[in-house]
Amino acid sequence: MHCPKCGGANTRVVDSRMQDSSNTIKRRRECRGCGYRFTTFERCEDPIEVVKSSGATQPFDRNKLMVGLMRATAKRDMDLATLNALIDDIERELRSRTRTSVTSHEIGDMVLMRLEPIDKVAYIRFASVYRDFKDVDEFLSELDKLR
Repeated sequence: MHCPKCGGANTRVVDSRMQDSSNTIKRRRECRGCGYRFTTFERCEDPIEVVKSSGATQPFDRNKLMVGLMRATAKRDMDLATLNALIDDIERELRSRTRTSVTSHEIGDMVLMRLEPIDKVAYIRFASVYRDFKDVDEFLSELDKLR
């Protein structure tokens, strides 16, 4: 690990802690050259392949999921920590499975299952994009399920 201040390669780990919310290790490091202290985060990188509806595959991307959730929760009283916890929970479930691929449909269902008890409006917004509602009847049908 190179020091972000001086670029030196001789650093040591001062403290390591598991993060409660995710499969992440937080490390405090110190540069032996200049004494600068900094924090790094390490995350397990077992690849999870997402199979799109077109049949194409791509690696699981937390950021893409976060963008979708932020759109669904725009102008709602939802903090970033709640969204990160939701994504952490989904990622934890995906990593606990024996298979390394998942369909985008399964991920969408996982999001909806977790979003419904938190914010019903965000749930409907996410569902309208994820399920690609074609008309008002499909939208009303989803609203009836929520009632």
